Amino acid sequence: MVQHVNVIGGGLAGSEAAWQLARRGYNVKLFEMRPVRQTGAHATNRLGELVCSNSLGSKMADRASGVLQNELRMMRSMLLDAAEASAVPAGGALAVDRELFAQSVTEKLEKHPLVEIIREEVTDIPDEPTIIATGPLTADTLAQKIAALSGQEYLYFYDALAPIVTFESINMDVAFFANRYGHGDVEGKDGDYINCPLNRDEYETFVNALLNAEKKELREFETEDLQFFERCMPVEYIAARGFESLAFGPMRPVGLTDPRTDRRPHAVVQLRRDNIAGSLYNLVGFQTNIRYGQQKDVLRLIPGLENAEFIRMGQMHRNTFINSPTLLEPTMQFRGREDLYFAGQITGVEGYVGNIATGLMAAINIARHMEDKPTWAPPRETMLGAMCYYVTHAEAKHFQPMKANFGILPELPQRIKNKRERYQAYAARATEAMQTSLEQINLPDPIAETP
Repeated sequence: MVQHVNVIGGGLAGSEAAWQLARRGYNVKLFEMRPVRQTGAHATNRLGELVCSNSLGSKMADRASGVLQNELRMMRSMLLDAAEASAVPAGGALAVDRELFAQSVTEKLEKHPLVEIIREEVTDIPDEPTIIATGPLTADTLAQKIAALSGQEYLYFYDALAPIVTFESINMDVAFFANRYGHGDVEGKDGDYINCPLNRDEYETFVNALLNAEKKELREFETEDLQFFERCMPVEYIAARGFESLAFGPMRPVGLTDPRTDRRPHAVVQLRRDNIAGSLYNLVGFQTNIRYGQQKDVLRLIPGLENAEFIRMGQMHRNTFINSPTLLEPTMQFRGREDLYFAGQITGVEGYVGNIATGLMAAINIARHMEDKPTWAPPRETMLGAMCYYVTHAEAKHFQPMKANFGILPELPQRIKNKRERYQAYAARATEAMQTSLEQINLPDPIAETP
């Protein structure tokens, strides 16, 4: 009899987990509550929808996200394939047309004969093999059941979405195409990012307007002990830390020259292509919770965006995650139940690629558990292994989500002063460690997509 697994959540982690289990011959019940119940952050009912940025991070081999992408490639990730097939120009980053990406993921899962997609809200934890990948917007009823099961209070932080504008509304007499330091440039092309330069006076005017703008009330959420994930800090909160904070943060002008002055501007707002057609661009790092009406007025103070047409305004929402150091093994297995696994952002792993990777690993491990094989954790020398070790071994009292970065990897046996050479050494070691580990567990060739 073919065994089945429940996967709760049709985001990045859940979609990857469902695909990997189905390709290994398991019947999968994939539960996604949209459109029966919307989250307030998603825009469609598609599986694998990207809610915030459309970038999966740097694809360069000596960058942390590039290392993790390479590990996903070695593990045969379906979502990484979908991302590369729907990629848009973004210099050294892997950015995607978010609609094409989600459409591809949805169609693959809908067509697989072993995947049953169930559009309903799950209000209890099934008493059978299950992967919970409900993400940061887990519905309250299920969240309460998870809390009851774990005996732990949920932690939370607030996340924010960046605005999206139409390309035709950007004033290209002011804005210009360029990548920082020319990274990713090809002959005959100026760059993938649109840059809106600000001189000191324009920067001061913008920051003052940002600081004085009215923020939306967070009535639907608890507001006590308000916490933000540092990498998704709204721009108005960054500005409040110090007048030049933005110029040293998301508006840093390093590696860019304004063609009108042949000088580096005081600050720059970068926009990244959001779809293959190049008709939509999102403001990089410009998550915000300013009221919509004022948001337009403030953002139109940015040179080049004075007549911007906004397709999506910035907004803020609460992200929820479990206290993984007290609840999970590095294999993503729940410590209180052998046939229960967690994956994705609910575990405290941050970043699209990390979410995909933990979904893939949870699928491998729940399959190994059902086959009476020992569960598997990648070596800590790999980026995935280091992330899973971090979120399951960090100090529980002050646990915060973690993205892929070289700082969580074990130190190299020899000290390398040059940063680029050091990162290359980390990347080479991670690739070798992952390859050896996968050979040891004899990762099987997946069953054909359409048996």
